[in-house]
Amino acid sequence: MIETDLLIIGAGPTGLFTVFEAGLLKMKCHLIDSLPQPGGQLAEIYPKKPIYDIPGYPIIMAGELVDKLMEQIKPFNPGFTLGESAVSIEKTKDGLFIVTTNKGTQHKASSVAIAGGLGVFTPRKPPIKNLPAFEDKGVDYIVRDPEKFRDKRVVISGGGDSALDWTVFLAEVASEVSLVHRRTSFRGHLDTVDKVQELAQQGKVKLITNAEVVDVHGTDQLSQITVKQKSTDNLLIDCDHWLPLFGLTPTLGPIADWGLDIDKNAIVVDNATDYRTNIEGIYAIGDVNTYPGKLKLILCGFHEATIMVQSAFKRAFPDKKISFKYTTVMGGVGSLE
Repeated sequence: MIETDLLIIGAGPTGLFTVFEAGLLKMKCHLIDSLPQPGGQLAEIYPKKPIYDIPGYPIIMAGELVDKLMEQIKPFNPGFTLGESAVSIEKTKDGLFIVTTNKGTQHKASSVAIAGGLGVFTPRKPPIKNLPAFEDKGVDYIVRDPEKFRDKRVVISGGGDSALDWTVFLAEVASEVSLVHRRTSFRGHLDTVDKVQELAQQGKVKLITNAEVVDVHGTDQLSQITVKQKSTDNLLIDCDHWLPLFGLTPTLGPIADWGLDIDKNAIVVDNATDYRTNIEGIYAIGDVNTYPGKLKLILCGFHEATIMVQSAFKRAFPDKKISFKYTTVMGGVGSLE
């Protein structure tokens, strides 16, 4: 049994910043995340995506922001349960919560903050009959380790930020990179689109538009794909890896069965107080929550975390008083009376 003052479900940017705010109040935190590393979507899906709305940073890459947040919370020594999903919750007679993961790891805390971003992600898979046979055998829906593709022949499908970001990144890693897209226009950031076009002109990326992958081939591993084009005959491309990056469909997963008020796959909270849910002691912050006027921005998640920990502190230490002081005065360390 892992015991902590505040249990945070979700180790994305909002969850990580919660550790900092709670740490200023000398609260011990532990985080659960189904991903194998902290950072949430920023680390798993968009590590090379630029972010423009973090105060003090005109531009910062998603992966770099995760690194900065991890550096910021290091003094508070949070615990992590990674690669496991929170599946059940129960409330004890003394008002504490016990959260159990899919691997049986149990956690006990006086408060639970759900900071699960948009939830559990399921990849959108193209309708190719024999595709499952090649999953993790050349077909990947998420890039977890770019080194896996070093000196390999890679085909990427998609027209959004993820497909474009990884095309740019893997152009310097793989031996060959082809980008297949059903249209001639892209949905991603204009700067990234320009970079892809430039790489195509330099011969570092093969750009195949008005086309889509319709079949995969190989024995034990992927070796070829068939690309259907609108105006010409089908192409048969030799490759070691195919990345169909058509986005991920978010769901709340098991949390949806915890008795929380849900509205359109988001958890309803009271933003007039402390982002509490309908269950006392359970909060929801960041993109996972909803309330009138909600904006799904990292910046808003940071604000919600700051307010929420004040309430969680009172549950963890009902006999202690918070003495709020500016971090510029305290040198980053909170003060309790």
